[in-house]
Order: sequence, then structure tokens, then C-alpha cells
Amino acid sequence: MTGSQPESVRTSGRVPEVWGKVPARNVNFTGRSVLLERLHAGLSTEVTAVVPHALHGLGGVGKTQLAVEYAHRFRSEYDVVWWIPADQPVLVKSSLAGLAPHLGLQAATRSGAEDAADAVLDALRRGEPYDRWLLVFDNADQPEEISELIPQGPGQVIVTSRNHRWQGIVDTVAVDVFDRQESVEFLSRRASLSSTDADRLAEQLGDLPLALEQAGALHVETGISVDDYLRLLKEQTSALLSESKPSEYPMPMTAAWALSVAQLRSKLPEAVDVLRCCAFFGPEPIPRDVFRRAGHQASDARLSSIFGDTILLTRAIRELGRFALATIDSQARTIQVHRLVQALLRDELDEDERRRFRHEVHLLLAGAAPKVPDETASWGRYNELIAHILPSQVADCAEPAVRTMVRDVLYYLYRSGNYQSARIFAERFVERWTERSGPEHPDVLIAQRHLGGIIRELGEYRAAYDLDSATLAKMTEVLGPEDPETLVLSSGFAADLRAAGDWSAARELDERLQTQHTTVFGEQAPATLQIMNNLAIDYGLNSDYTAARALHDVVHRKQNESEERIGEADVLNNWNGLARSVRLSGDSREAVDLGEDAYAYGVQELGAEHLWTLKTARDLSIAKRRAGDFDGSLELAKDVHARLQRIMGDHHPETVAAASNLSNALRATGDINAAYDIAEQAVARYQAIYGDTHPYVYGCATNLAVLQRLRGDAEAAMRTDERALTGLDGRLGRDHHYALTCAVNLASDHAALDDHEEAMRLGTETLARLRRIFSGEYPQLLACLSNLVLDTRACGRQEEADALYAEAQRGYAGAMGLDHPDARLALEEGARMDCDFDPPPI
Repeated sequence: MTGSQPESVRTSGRVPEVWGKVPARNVNFTGRSVLLERLHAGLSTEVTAVVPHALHGLGGVGKTQLAVEYAHRFRSEYDVVWWIPADQPVLVKSSLAGLAPHLGLQAATRSGAEDAADAVLDALRRGEPYDRWLLVFDNADQPEEISELIPQGPGQVIVTSRNHRWQGIVDTVAVDVFDRQESVEFLSRRASLSSTDADRLAEQLGDLPLALEQAGALHVETGISVDDYLRLLKEQTSALLSESKPSEYPMPMTAAWALSVAQLRSKLPEAVDVLRCCAFFGPEPIPRDVFRRAGHQASDARLSSIFGDTILLTRAIRELGRFALATIDSQARTIQVHRLVQALLRDELDEDERRRFRHEVHLLLAGAAPKVPDETASWGRYNELIAHILPSQVADCAEPAVRTMVRDVLYYLYRSGNYQSARIFAERFVERWTERSGPEHPDVLIAQRHLGGIIRELGEYRAAYDLDSATLAKMTEVLGPEDPETLVLSSGFAADLRAAGDWSAARELDERLQTQHTTVFGEQAPATLQIMNNLAIDYGLNSDYTAARALHDVVHRKQNESEERIGEADVLNNWNGLARSVRLSGDSREAVDLGEDAYAYGVQELGAEHLWTLKTARDLSIAKRRAGDFDGSLELAKDVHARLQRIMGDHHPETVAAASNLSNALRATGDINAAYDIAEQAVARYQAIYGDTHPYVYGCATNLAVLQRLRGDAEAAMRTDERALTGLDGRLGRDHHYALTCAVNLASDHAALDDHEEAMRLGTETLARLRRIFSGEYPQLLACLSNLVLDTRACGRQEEADALYAEAQRGYAGAMGLDHPDARLALEEGARMDCDFDPPPI
């Protein structure tokens, strides 16, 4: 005979397309019908914009269980249901990022958690590919920490929280303890108690759901009678009151928990030790493999014997689930202990015991962490551990293995593109390690090195420069100038010099570092190859593109041949550098081929929205424009700029660089006004980032000047170019590529104002300088040459003009072919050629 299922376990047969990280349904869920219907009705009224609904109440009342039940009961109404632990901001980003591949987006292991999370939020807001979605933000205690991460769109959101401040922000559903009927129904189902016994038990436990769950589990596991339980509960409560337990813990919960732990100790004392360890992790699910991998890591002999005995450990974990002291997810292979239970467990220990168990958790985390943080295959395992790093107070541990693990976590967050979270972690560890070990301890200095790199990648160049210069001085004194860590930081400081526009100093430093790296690390070591890559970037910034191309090529071949592992990001960085140096050497078509290969590699290995992949895509867009593929260049420029706007914001240096490229691409396709607006913003934003006298500011000003002239304001263009040229002359010298670019355009400004004599004079001088630096087929030289043809003719010097034209024709034929758009414009249409500027990555 079969009977109908109770409403709490009935579920529609339809399953959402995406069902992610939702906790298993509690088959003993009871009551709450009014709350569930109120929540459902409230969510269902949201038609075009979601207003998140917060479930708030004290610990143990069942907020999370109510959200779990809602997700299961109404799952047929959604295409996507996704669960997000929200008590730590880093968890929110990581959990959102986990949804990415289910929405057809790049996984976080490729694009980085920050980028993947932003892509997910964008897709949810647009309702693509799903517009019926439900997100549950569990335990979101601080509204301001997650408000920007709650998507506005066609779907729905539930928030669970103990914080009543949500009442002033969103519609709320207050979750209280069970009413008595719900308590009786629950205990009758959970422990098969009579209504009378269930009522007596509920009275003493204050109808608190978590306490009722533990009492029911204890009755099922031990067969204890209600009379005996109530007697022990009274004795336990008296003992707890005499110890002045903290008032924030509900006394019924405290007493019920103490009874369950006492019974567990009598049955399997080793399980209590495992439970106490779990109390010092975060409240999120703990990977079972943390214990399996780390049996030999424990310093405590008793714990080591438990973790090292697979059968005993499995039995202990099973007992925790039976006594309702932990939630065991066999499919996900995780253990989770309620935060209130964790707090009570910690509270019963004296300070020495708390310190001992906390230290064991630090060792467990260190033992479970992968050892190769820049390897994308390891990123998933790191992500499982992130939720437990800060709650376990790892920052207070001075154990070398633990601090090494922390540095690896920082590097993983950095390399995966999760820069904001990396910064939060790095600043926390620098602060705590400084307090514990002093400002000159090597661990502090190394953590500061990581923090400097993170800040630089976030585009805060001045802050990175100041931090790195101070850290480098201390590190050189403490560790020595040729210590590996000092050399790595010195390489970062060279990047700070590049960002500051001091490119000669950066090149000199990297040249010295290459020699030191070769001596310390070896010729083929990844660190040596990375410094060679950086030196190639220096050569390019100093407009020595031949040297840059040759060195990037050497590094690319050595990376391919290396027997040591080279990080995917390092491979992509140099590959794109090679493509860029080929373009800047004058071979745009070859640069397109190289750039397409590099971009495909970046998408495959790091993801389409990893910052370094987007840098590669921007360079590819530039190469396409130079090669004459204006439509392809514009399409890619728009895509890259939109992604960077969403991921990094409008004011990040890479977003501004992408905006500059987009402006140039729009100009190339004839949309002058749109190009002008973007170029004007780019100059202002670069001034805010770099200061008024940075070469990139002057370079972008030359782009703006071209557009001013094309819009009919040649006088404004000339003023802009004159200021830019004066600045570039002062910073870089007239023979630098950027200064010569500006000089070519300034000659065109004079021509537009009918001052052809000055245009011819400046063009002749600039052409002579270009000939000393570049070959006769260099694109910028050809632009200067073809413009000079026009100015020479305008001055009545036809014979000279004809000779220059013949030279230009030979140059265009050899460089890019006479069918290239630039060749047709210059030779057939007699149009002036404008030279634009594209700021390369530093």
C-alpha cells in the first residue's frame, strides 16, 4: 500500500535546466506553509525588476531551511536555481562565477572569478539565455557588501540574513521559531513521538527548529526517553547557566547541543574531535578531501591517528550526520556545521584548546592546498578552500607551511583575475603578519610584494609604485639584492617605472635584472624568461621595435621548448607581445596571424574575459585596423571595450586603452563624431590615471587632434598637437616613435590652415628622422612621405613631389600592397594620411 507524500516533500516533476549548489532537501521539513506562500506570492508579483526578499531571524530558526524548501518546492517555475553562500564577499563572487558555464560563459578557471561573476550578472540582467531564474543569497549579514552583486532583471532573488537592516532595504519575511503545532508535527515526524511528548519537549526547547532537530536525532540514535531527555536538559541548562554562556546563543539550543555532543562522545569520542575541528573552519561546506589528504599534516597525535584511519574518519563523519551536528553531502563530498553549532563548540573550549584546534585547521588547509597556483587545473581546488581562509584566522598563524599556502592563495587569486578579492586577502595578511612578526619580516615583505602586483593590475599605479619602492628598499636590506624574492619584486618595480612613463629607467633596470636572473635562476627558468619578456616590452616602449621583436621571439621559442612548467598567462603575455612587436615593426598582416593564434590560446586557457586575454584581443583589433580590415577591427574593438567596461570599470587603464582603440577604429570607418567623444574622454581619464605629463596622455591627445581637424577645427588641432609634441619632446625626445607620430599630424594641421611651407618644412624634417630609425617601407614613414608629396606640390615644387610620389609608391607596394586602403587613399585619391596612437600594455 502506498500513501500520498506530505506537502513538504512533494515536488513538481519538472527539473530546472540549471540546479546548482542547492542544499539537499530536508525530508523532515515541517510547517511554514504561511511563510512559504507569502514568499512565493511576493516573488511572483515581481514582473520586470526583481526586489530581493530577505529572510531574517535569530540563529537556528530555520531561515536557510525555509529557503531550501522554497527552492525545491517551486523549482518547476524556474530554469535556473543557484545557491550562493553570502557571508563573505569573496564567496559571493566565486559562487556567482560558478554559474558562468551553465549560461554559456567562460568558466572561472579560465576567465577568473571576478570576470566570470560580472559576466554572469550581465547575463542574468539581460535574461539571456534564461529569464526565469532564482538566486538564493544565504547568510548575507551585511547588505552593503552584496547589494551590487544582486542582479536586477527578470528573475528572482531570496536573501537569508540575521541582520534586521534588510527591513529598510527590501521586502522582508520575518522567520520566527516554530509555532507549537509545527513543533509537534516536526517531532512526530522526525522522532515518532506522541503529541503529548512532542509538546513537552517543544516547550522546553522554546520551539527552536535547530534544537528540535538535534533532540529528534538524539532520540532516534539512542532511544532516549522524553522524560530522561527533559531531566538531562534541565541539568544541562543549569550547568550552562552557571557557566554564564553568552546571551547571543539561545539557551534551548545550547542545552540541546550539549546533550547531543555528550551522547556522541559516549558513542564515538573521535567524532567529537572531528566536530571540534570543523568548528574552526568557515560555516560553508568543508571538502572531505581536506581530511583525507592531510592526515599526516596534523601535529596532534590523536587527530593524526583519526585523519590517517580512513575507516574511523568515515565512521566519525557518519555519526556527526546521524546526531544532526553536521550536514553531510555525499554527492558533493562535503561536511557543513551550522554556524551556531560552531560557535557553541568553540565556546566550550578553553583558550589553549581553541588555539590547538585552530592551528590543526591551519595545517589541514595548508596540506590540502595545491602547490602550483598559476596552473589553471589547480584553481578549482583553491576555490574550495577560499571560504575557510579568513574565518579560520589563518592570518594569525606563523607556521611556514601555512604562510606559504597563504602566498599561494594570493597568487592564485591574482593569476585567475580575481583582483578585488586578492586585494582584500593581501591587505588582511599584511596587517596581521606585521602585527605578529614585525614590518621587516620576510613573510610580510613577500606579502607586500604580492599586494603591490595586485594594486598595479587594478590600475592604481601611483599606489603600487609607492608600496613597491618602500618594500624593495626593505627587502634589499633584509634579504639581499640577489635574493629570489628581491629579484621578483625588482621586476615588479620595473613595471611601476613603465607605468610612471620612465621607460629608460625601466629598460636599464630590466637589463640588469636579466643578468641577475640568469645567474640566480638559470637561463631557461620561467622567472628568467619573464624578465626577458619584460625587457622586450621596455624595448618597444623606447621605440626599438626590432630589438623587442627579436627578444619576444626568443622567449616564445624558449617557452615552447622549456622542460619546466610555464604558466598559461606568461605564455599569452609574451605571445601577444610578439604579435604587437611584429605590428610595430611594420608587418601588420603577420601580426594579425600571430594575434589570432594568441587570442585563441587565451580564450582556451584563461577564458574570453580574463584581463590578459582582453589585452590580447585589443592588440589584435589594432593589428586588423593596420592591416586594412576596418570592419573586423571595429567589431572586436567594441566587444573588448564593452567587456572591460563591465569587468574593470570605465576608469581602469586597460578600459581607457580599449576606448582609445575604439575611437581609432570608429575614425577609420568614418564615424568621426562618435570617435571624437570617446577620444576626449580617454584623454581626461588618462590624465587622472597617469598625470598630465605622461607619454600616453600626449599620445591620446594626438588622436584627439586628428579628430578636431577632421571636424573642421584645424586651429584647435594644431594647439593640441603643439602641446603634445612639446611634452613628448621633453619626456622622450623627438626621435621617439610617439613624438614623430605627433609631428606628422602637426604638419597636417599646418596644411589644413594653408601653411604649406611650414607643413613641408616639418614634414621634411620628420621624414629624415623616420628614415634614420625605420626602413623605407615602415607605415608611419610612408604616411609622412605621402603627405609631404601633397605639401611639396602645394608649394609649387612639382619635380620634387613626383620623386617623392615614386618613392611612396614603391614603399606602399613593398610594405602592404597597392590594394591596401591606405595605399589607395594616399596614391590614388591623394588624401592626407593621419597617424594615430595606441597605448600598449605596460
